[in-house]
Amino acid sequence: MNPKSRKDVFRQRNRPLPLPVTRTIALAACLLISACSKTEQAPPPSPPVVEVAEVQQKDVPIHQEWVGTLDGMVNAQILAQVTGYLIKQHYQEGQPVKKGQLLYEIDPKVFQATLDGARSNLARQQAILKTAQLELERVERLLPERAVSVRDRDNAVGREASAQAEVLAAKAALDSAQLQLGFSKITSPIDGVAGISKAQLGNLVGPGSANAELTTVSQLDPIKAYIALSEQEYLQFAREKQNGSQPANDMALELILADGSTYAHPGKFFFADRQVDVKTGTIQVAILFANPGNLLRPGQYAKVRAVVKHKPGALLVPQRAVGEMQGRRLVAVVKADNSVELRPVKVAETIGSDWIIDQGLKPGERVIAEGIQKARPGTTVTPQPYTDAAAAGAR
Repeated sequence: MNPKSRKDVFRQRNRPLPLPVTRTIALAACLLISACSKTEQAPPPSPPVVEVAEVQQKDVPIHQEWVGTLDGMVNAQILAQVTGYLIKQHYQEGQPVKKGQLLYEIDPKVFQATLDGARSNLARQQAILKTAQLELERVERLLPERAVSVRDRDNAVGREASAQAEVLAAKAALDSAQLQLGFSKITSPIDGVAGISKAQLGNLVGPGSANAELTTVSQLDPIKAYIALSEQEYLQFAREKQNGSQPANDMALELILADGSTYAHPGKFFFADRQVDVKTGTIQVAILFANPGNLLRPGQYAKVRAVVKHKPGALLVPQRAVGEMQGRRLVAVVKADNSVELRPVKVAETIGSDWIIDQGLKPGERVIAEGIQKARPGTTVTPQPYTDAAAAGAR
């Protein structure tokens, strides 16, 4: 390249840009600077959204629950009273039976033979007695004529008395044989529901054997629920009964079944045991519940719930609104300016899904029930009404 050409290239490189290009570059630079400025001045984040519930004030009943065990009103153990082989079962397991209904039969042959022997022995002893009576009559006729001696008369009297005793013994043996034969047919002593048979046909059953107990018949309507009261609870109820403020018989008693449902029929106090269990410090109390259709069965576990008192003007908040920190109960209160205040409270009993608050809140105040993890003391929040999903589902 000659020197002239080099100078031309240098002049082209240092030539000013055209005016439209210069304006475009300047505009792009301004936009870039403006964008950077806006990024640095981004607005602060919006306040977190939380769900709040108002502190409710109303009169509420205070419930108490005890775990109970159901048992039949009467549970009759059906036992074999004589020894023999089981030959028949006349009832259907798990079905109702009537008082006097035949349940089992034990082979009666041995008992029938014993009864027949007792009858024949009674007849023989009666014949002996008759002979002794006739002889005594003859001796008494001959005694005035001195045809027999006084000693003969005394012997005749003794034989007649002995024969009478033998007749009485024979009658007792006959009654015993009849009872033994009757025991070979086993009937139900009560109306109720018969359980599973514990002996099978062909088993040797009877007192002292492994198959002495045959089954159980339970009267189920009404049915008993046994609960255990602590000594303090028992003393409280006993004093209230003595003072007449809350008679035990008038308490509203409910039965909560294993599936969480409330039994349709209310219960009533039946009795308290005679003593306190020294091992557990509790006393057993029985509650009666009507049981039409035998829905409830012995051995079921259920909860007995009772209204033990009423609390007027109680303050209620959702249980979700109450937290615990270092042994203290705390709630997050949303003040009028939507700022958050963490406040300690004193809780009492639970009513459904709510806590009763004894100290720390006032009626109408708002507490955070959902989203409390988003709020910090002193920060501002955006409150929304709280909806209890469980309560809404129940409705």
